[in-house]
Parts: sequence; structure tokens; C-alpha cells
Amino acid sequence: MTKKQTQSKKKTTTTVKKETKNKKEATTADIEAAIKNASSLPESDDLQAQLAEAQQSAKDNWDKVVRAQAEMENLKRRNAKDLENAHKFALDGFVKALLEVKDSLSMGLKTAKEETATIESIIEGLEMTDKVFLSTMVKFGVEAIHPEGEPFNPELHEAITMLAMPDKESNTVLDVVQVGFTLNGRLVRPAMVVVVQ
Repeated sequence: MTKKQTQSKKKTTTTVKKETKNKKEATTADIEAAIKNASSLPESDDLQAQLAEAQQSAKDNWDKVVRAQAEMENLKRRNAKDLENAHKFALDGFVKALLEVKDSLSMGLKTAKEETATIESIIEGLEMTDKVFLSTMVKFGVEAIHPEGEPFNPELHEAITMLAMPDKESNTVLDVVQVGFTLNGRLVRPAMVVVVQ
């Protein structure tokens, strides 16, 4: 071997040795970094504790969801029952109030059957019953339409006939044949009226 070749081989060997040394140092540094990172990770006991905590939290949340769902079902059932009772007994107060009218009618009939009954006392009893009946209706938002002498209103009145009366104002109600009624402002039955032509 020539001197040049020997020197070249030495240089190559030296270079390879340096590279190997650098690789060893790099590998050692990598291992030390990995150990450092591994020590910063939570230990398996910590992971187990965190897992148990997460599972307990999930279980608690599931229990809350199940309870909320049960409460919603109970609320639905309760509302359905309340609605059913409201439909069944909606007229309860109205029926109780009408019983007063029935009692008044019964007393009037009893009085009319007595030997001492007069037409005046029977009429007085009927008028009292009519007042009780109308006051009961007003309690529940029912109002009478008795438009005698008022201008004709086709929304509330129904003309059954028209009469020519020169001394009366045209298009006014002359007579009420049948009283009309509204319930809370909504027409239930129009008043049947005779209108001046």
C-alpha cells in the first residue's frame, strides 16, 4: 500500500470513528430525552384513578339523564290527567250556578200550586227567576243583546221583518222578538228584531 492510500484509509477510519461517536452521543441524548418524557407522563396508578373518575362521572351523568327522562314522563302523565279533568269538569262552576236557577224555578212552581197563589205572585216569582238566571249568565261572560231603539247592526241582529214607520228613524230596531246573546264578546245567537224601513 502506498503512503497515500494509508493516509486515506486513516482519514476514513477516523471519520467513521467520529461519526460513530456522534451517533452514540445522539442516541444517548435521545434515550435521556425519552426517559425524561416518560417520567413526565402520569404513572399507571394515576391513569387508573383518572379512568375510574371518568367512569364515575359518566355513570353520574347517565343517572341524571335517566331521572330527567322519568320526570318528563311523569310530567306528561300529570298534564294529560289535568287536561282530561279540565275537559270533564270545565262546566262544574257553571252547573253549580245553574242549580240556583233550578232552585228558584222549583220554589216558583211550588208557590204557584198553592191555593193562595195569585197571578201577581207567580209573575213576581218568574221575574226573580229571570233575574237570577241573567245574573248567573253574566258571571260566566254571557251577555244579553236587547237592542230596542238602537241602530240595526247586522253583526249582532237578524232582521225578521221591516216596517215602514214615518215617525221613527229609519234603520233602527223597533221591536225585539227574541233576545240575542254573546259569550265573552263572541256572538252566540243574534237578536231577532223588527227594523224600521
